[in-house]
Amino acid sequence: MQARNTAATQNRNRATAGYLRMAVVQSFAFALISLGFVQASHAGFVGTQQVVDAEARQEKLLELSGFLARADVAAELEALGVAPEFVTARLANLTDQEVADLHDRVSDQVAGGDALALVGAVFLVLMILELVGVTDIFKSF
Repeated sequence: MQARNTAATQNRNRATAGYLRMAVVQSFAFALISLGFVQASHAGFVGTQQVVDAEARQEKLLELSGFLARADVAAELEALGVAPEFVTARLANLTDQEVADLHDRVSDQVAGGDALALVGAVFLVLMILELVGVTDIFKSF
């Protein structure tokens, strides 16, 4: 009977050793396979100026998008043969400097053009007409 127990114990020990060996081999294989999937992470500080610049860019892009979405601007662009989708895609691909330049140019434009130049041109035309004798606008002066 003891021989039987000894044989059963040996079989059990072999099976346990086989399972243990299989677990070690599988763990080692998994470790080797996963070595190729290691991702390196690069961290760094984000400066205040970078955050401010990014927020300023977003604000300028929103203002430009609003300007380009206006009905009169969109109609003029379509009259020139420019599709609105192209304008939106191009606006998204502008560099920070290009966005700032375009924003400044759009912001500097006065609605209706330069009114002072228009008034000056009308005054000049009236003055020439008065000097030539075509009109008598300045008679009372």
